[in-house]
Amino acid sequence: MSRRLPPLNALRAFEAAARLLSFTRAAEELFVTQAAVSHQIKALEAYLGVKLFYRRNRCLLLTEAGQRYFLDIKDIFTGIHDATERLLAVSAKGSLTVCLQPSFAIQWLVPRLALFNAEHPDIDVRIKAVDLNEGSLVDDVDVAIYYGQGHWPGLSAVQLHNEYLIPVCAPSLLQGTKPLTKLSDLAAHTLLHDGSRADWQAWYKQTGLVAANVHQGSIFSHSSMVLQAAIHGQGVALGHSVLAEPELAAGRLVCPFEQVLLSNKAYYVVCQASEAGLTKIAAFRDWMLALVEKEQQTKAGLISESALGS
Repeated sequence: MSRRLPPLNALRAFEAAARLLSFTRAAEELFVTQAAVSHQIKALEAYLGVKLFYRRNRCLLLTEAGQRYFLDIKDIFTGIHDATERLLAVSAKGSLTVCLQPSFAIQWLVPRLALFNAEHPDIDVRIKAVDLNEGSLVDDVDVAIYYGQGHWPGLSAVQLHNEYLIPVCAPSLLQGTKPLTKLSDLAAHTLLHDGSRADWQAWYKQTGLVAANVHQGSIFSHSSMVLQAAIHGQGVALGHSVLAEPELAAGRLVCPFEQVLLSNKAYYVVCQASEAGLTKIAAFRDWMLALVEKEQQTKAGLISESALGS
C-alpha cells in the first residue's frame, strides 16, 4: 500500500508560511514569488479539504486545523534540516568540524585560527560552540575540546597543557585607593568567580590565608565573562592560565600575585578513538599541541613579569 503524502512543495510552502506567519517572508526564504506560495497553500488546502490560514487585513493567522498540522510537521522539517547538515559536514571534502566551549573558542582558538588556515589551506574548519562537553562529540563533529581529567570512554583524548588558575585583575587596581601590594590586601577587594566559589576557596586554602570575602562577588557561567569583568575593574578573578594569557600579553590584565592554583583538570583534544589517525584530525591536533607547547615556554615568564605590575 502506497503512502498518502501531500504535495511536498506545497507542504514546504506551508511550513515556511506557518513558521513566519507571512507569505511574503516565506517566498523570500524559498526564493519564489508570493503568488507561488499562495498557490501552493491553496493546493494544499484543496488536497487536505481544510482551511489552514485566515487572511485578515494583511494579517496572516493559522486556523485551529492549521495550528495542529504545523505542530505535527515542524519537527519533521527540523529533522530533515539537521540530517542534511550532518551529511554535508561529514561528506564535505577537507572539512573539519570542531566543537568546544565558547570561552576557549573566543579566548584561544579563534584568534589563532588563521595560523592553522595558513598551514593547511585545504582543510575548511567549522567552529561549533557548546556549553557542555558531554554529548557534543556527535556524528557531525570531528574534533572536540573537552575540559576535564582526560577520561572519556571510547574517545581519544590528548592533553593540551598543564592547567593552573592565576589571580588576575585590571592594572588600575594595583595603584587604586586600595592597592594590591600583598596577599592580605585581597580582603578589601571583590572576588570574581568562574562557575562557582570553589576555586577561590581552594586558592585561599593553598595560600594559608583566611578566606574572608570568598562568599561574596559575582559568579559567571563562562570563563570569558569573568575575565571581561576583571578587565573592567570589577574585582579580582582566578583565570584559567590558557585563557588569561592573551589578556596578560595585551596588558589588559595583570597578575598581582605569583601564587597559582594547580588543577587536576585541563583542556584536551578529543576525537573518536577509531578516527584519531585521520589526516585532517591529526593535522589539527598536532598543530594545537605544537602551538600550546611553544606558548607554554613563554607563559611562566609572562605571568611573573606581570606580578606586582613589574
